[in-house]
Amino acid sequence: MFAGEYLCKVDEKGRFIVPSPIREQIESGGQAVVFLKGLEQSLLIYSTKEWEQVLERTKTSLDEDQSRLFMHFVVSEAGTSELDKAGRILIPGRLRKMVPVDEDQEVILIGLYHRLELWNPSEWRRYIARTEDRYEQNMSKIINLL
Repeated sequence: MFAGEYLCKVDEKGRFIVPSPIREQIESGGQAVVFLKGLEQSLLIYSTKEWEQVLERTKTSLDEDQSRLFMHFVVSEAGTSELDKAGRILIPGRLRKMVPVDEDQEVILIGLYHRLELWNPSEWRRYIARTEDRYEQNMSKIINLL
């Protein structure tokens, strides 16, 4: 399970060092990850093992039309990347444009159970500010789950 928030430096080639707790979990599911377009200028990142499970769930849950749409608009846009020997992952070029990297060359990696999200730090802060009211409205239910 992925959890936590990690600030990662991106090098000139578009690679970032995966934090060790995250790296260990990725390595347990293979050496590669799958990047997808997310919402709000973010990227979704799945281990290959989890991505295969997502694909299996869609096969059993979607009708033929939905499946074609999923393949055309999600699967066709996916990009893969492998952990290198230095523990870095390359953000696929066409998807890197979805998360514009600021001058400080940093991204935020957010652990969300079975997947990760990658954000531009400024966009992440704006997103949190926009959704804070919804969080506060639902806080009692969230606290009861803890």
